[in-house]
Amino acid sequence: MNLFYTPLLTDAHQKIMLPETESKHATKVLRKKMGDLIQITNGKGMRAEAQIGIEVGKEIELSLLSKEFMAEKAYELHLYVAPTKMNDRYEWLLEKATEIGLDSITPIICDQSERKVIKPERYEKVLLSAMKQSLQGHLPVLKEAIPLTKLLDQSFEGDLYIAHCEADQTKVPLSAQDLKAKQIHILIGPEGDFSGKEIQKALDKGFKAVSFGNTRLRTETAAIFATAAVALQNETHER
Repeated sequence: MNLFYTPLLTDAHQKIMLPETESKHATKVLRKKMGDLIQITNGKGMRAEAQIGIEVGKEIELSLLSKEFMAEKAYELHLYVAPTKMNDRYEWLLEKATEIGLDSITPIICDQSERKVIKPERYEKVLLSAMKQSLQGHLPVLKEAIPLTKLLDQSFEGDLYIAHCEADQTKVPLSAQDLKAKQIHILIGPEGDFSGKEIQKALDKGFKAVSFGNTRLRTETAAIFATAAVALQNETHER
């Protein structure tokens, strides 16, 4: 089954136009034709079964046959991850974290960041593709890149964690934490790790220092580890 994205979809629609890019993919790549049934989502929890109708310019008209609202996860996971030196690794983590379960991701610019410029348009495409591939109805939010020190001046609700590589007797395994809070915020630093000043400011803000095991993980691996740990604990809890 293929899932298509049309952000303007609402419960009031009986017919809707599929955006040009999605229409092209449906008709030119997947060879869908008039009368075929497809699934669509607005990325905000609504899914619908639709029948392909006529082409209007470069878009196709859809008749909606049924609609459903997909239940939200019991938790919200918000990752704050420094851009990686190799951009394809960051795109990989966006893809995999979305497949596992992610609500938002914020690129953070740190003292030791090697990459300080990102391409949000490309990242948005990766998130969208991963949402559709994994047949989800909620599109993760890509937040604007922000310096970590400025981020830490903001207010947070929920449980706060920072993963760093410095020796610290107070660090505890993330997997040993109760990760079933409604909102979970996790900071993951660049290849050079957070600076001591950044770590201390996060701790002063209320972030708890956590570890991801006995090995040192790459930034993108750490992000996937964190996402999977939260998802697994909540899945087990729900059962």
